[in-house]
This record gives sequence, structure tokens and C-alpha cells, in this order.
Amino acid sequence: MNKPFRTCGIDPGLGVTGYAVLDAAEFGMVVVDAGVCRTDESLDLPTRLAQLERDVSSLLEEHKPDVLAVEKLYAHYKHPRTAIIMGHARGVILCAAGRRGIEVAELPATHVKKHLTGNGHASKERVQRAVQLTLGLSDIPEPPDVADALAIALCGAAGHCGERIA
Repeated sequence: MNKPFRTCGIDPGLGVTGYAVLDAAEFGMVVVDAGVCRTDESLDLPTRLAQLERDVSSLLEEHKPDVLAVEKLYAHYKHPRTAIIMGHARGVILCAAGRRGIEVAELPATHVKKHLTGNGHASKERVQRAVQLTLGLSDIPEPPDVADALAIALCGAAGHCGERIA
């Protein structure tokens, strides 16, 4: 039997990073693992980034995805610090994938939302519900970081709403 195509979706953040691992099956996508990596807010930035790198590296070593789908960096003029912090987290995540030769797909959040809900500006609740329905989950994925990672993985597995960057 052939190994199923495995996608890891990551919703990057410094405090909370959502992740999801999906396998393509003949009847749809199967959730292999999903959760969050958390860093200790009392620590300095370099230590938190090292903590995130260890967690993501462990995840990638355990699940050995064929592709890693990650939310594309965005910036809002009202919150430039958020983009900078997210950029640090994404850099660590991309480095962990690059060290392992894992293909990376960069996905704009609006494309992920549109792929799942038909609306590129859908609310978090609508994305959670769409993920639940698409994957046939009994409960809405919580916290929203997990739902976002599942959505990113679904879109990355579909292979049509991302830009391959590695």
C-alpha cells in the first residue's frame, strides 16, 4: 500500500502556533494530529523562538509531512508589531521545514478562507464550522488556532490556493 500524501498546516504565532497534520485518503482527508505549540510569555524573544523551533522540529520529525502549508505573512498598518512578531515565528517554522527538505506552500489567509467558506473575509467562527463540516468532526475545533491550522492544511493539500516557496 502506498504512503498517503501528508500535509502539515501551521498557523504561526509567537505565543500560540496552531498545527494540523492531514493524510489524503480515498474518501477524503483524515486528521492525523492537531493541536497547539505554546511558548512561555515570561521568556525573552530568542528563548521563545528556540522553544517554538524545538516544538515544530519535533512535530515535523514525528509526522514527516510531504508538504508544509503555512499562512503567508500579512501586515496591517494599525498593528505593525504583530506582523514583525509573526515574521519571527514564520522564519523559525520555515527554517525547520527547510532543514528537512520539506516543500513549503505559503497561503494567504484570504485564500484559505475563500477555499473553505466561499468568502475570503469569513469570521473565525465560520471557518471553524467549515472545517468541522469538511472533515466530518463531531465538535468544532478549538482553540481557533487549531481550526486555522486545519483550514491551512486542507487548502495546502488541495494544492491550488498556495504559492510554493520551497
